[in-house]
Amino acid sequence: MKERIQNALNESKALRWSVLALVAFSMFCGYFLTDVMSPLKPMLEKELLWDSLDYGIFTSAYGWFNVFAFMLIIGGIILDKIGVRFTGLGACILMVLGCGLKYYAISTYFSPDSYMLGIKMQVFLASLGYAIFGVGVEIAGITVSKIIVKWFKGKELALAMGMEMATARLGTMLALAVTIPIATFFGHTDAAGAFHANIPAPILLCLVLLCIGTIAFFIYTFYDKKLDESLAEEKNEEDAFKMSDIWQIVTNKGFWLIAILCVLFYSAVFPFLKYATDLMVQKYNVDPNLAGTIPSLLPLGTLFLTPLFGSVYDKVGKGATLMIIGSVLLLFVHTMFALPILNIWWFATIIMIILGIAFSLVPSAMWPSVPKIVPEKQLGTAYALIFWVQNWGLMGVPLLIGWVLEKYCKGPMVDGMPTYDYSLPMWIFAGFGFAALIFAFLLKIENKKKGYGLEDANIKK
Repeated sequence: MKERIQNALNESKALRWSVLALVAFSMFCGYFLTDVMSPLKPMLEKELLWDSLDYGIFTSAYGWFNVFAFMLIIGGIILDKIGVRFTGLGACILMVLGCGLKYYAISTYFSPDSYMLGIKMQVFLASLGYAIFGVGVEIAGITVSKIIVKWFKGKELALAMGMEMATARLGTMLALAVTIPIATFFGHTDAAGAFHANIPAPILLCLVLLCIGTIAFFIYTFYDKKLDESLAEEKNEEDAFKMSDIWQIVTNKGFWLIAILCVLFYSAVFPFLKYATDLMVQKYNVDPNLAGTIPSLLPLGTLFLTPLFGSVYDKVGKGATLMIIGSVLLLFVHTMFALPILNIWWFATIIMIILGIAFSLVPSAMWPSVPKIVPEKQLGTAYALIFWVQNWGLMGVPLLIGWVLEKYCKGPMVDGMPTYDYSLPMWIFAGFGFAALIFAFLLKIENKKKGYGLEDANIKK
């Protein structure tokens, strides 16, 4: 048995980093679609006559099935019971189907009087597609997290997770940076001389990328099967996941502290990105065609910083401390965005870079800390439960911000476009940052009590 484990595929550094590249590329494709609509908010209002509430409904749809139908939790149980190959491929297929429905909705004309459940038909169908995609990309996320633990536990675990997150953030960066240029490039001028952007074009690109990402994950499944064979682990009753393990997870205080920190932190980042491009236009007077460039600096920074901080956690430790520092920076950033000072593009750029540092610090320490709190056989379900809690924020916060903008922050029409004051939404995001800081401190205290090892290095010498 010892000889077999020594010959396991994950002992090959080149091979484990190669398979990481395959699954990380699949997540890159998923994150491209996740944020592809963010820069298009002004175009949606102008071309398709959406308003901020429509946009808020659409962005909140990401969590509909994950939260209310418990699809994420079901996916996590399937992951622990059946394995990464079946679960990952199923997740990829759901992403493709959801993107296809979203593309159909945005590329098809619907009568202004056409409604479904009180929602404009186009908004409803696009939201439904986004909800299906949300199930796929979230289950893919927990699957990839378990894959990384499987290949890198006791090795460069935090660095590997950091590299995967950095690759995924590259998808976010490209979505924010190239979506408007693509929609503009494929646009047309009508007979009256008015220009119309091609909003479906970047979504079609997403659909193509997701198909390629599915193929990449399919290739990975062959390596996963060989890894299982090389490990040749003898599984017994104690090693198998049981439904009673769910109770062990939800009664673990450390698990809940990290789950709540997760939802608070991500609620102040991802929903913010949905509105960041419009913020650049409304508050900082950035050209709408370039407004997505500044928010794209956030994921660009994570490309380098997340692996760096992950490597620090692997070699030095201090995971709980890294999460506290990241939460402090998050609170500072949104406070700066909320204050009526320096409404200049270069100030927004500096603040966005600082947010990128925060966005690298917390995830690079948070996700590799979960295996220190939860046994490996329960990891799929544990990650699923954390993602489920996170999806409450990803679903509810965009809807809240859209409602607040429409109800309390709407200004006069300028050149046929509505204007908004983003001060109140930024204070809401700052509130999430403050709450995240509190839970980061509580997690560090709990770590000291229970000895999870969150301040210890991951690489075992």
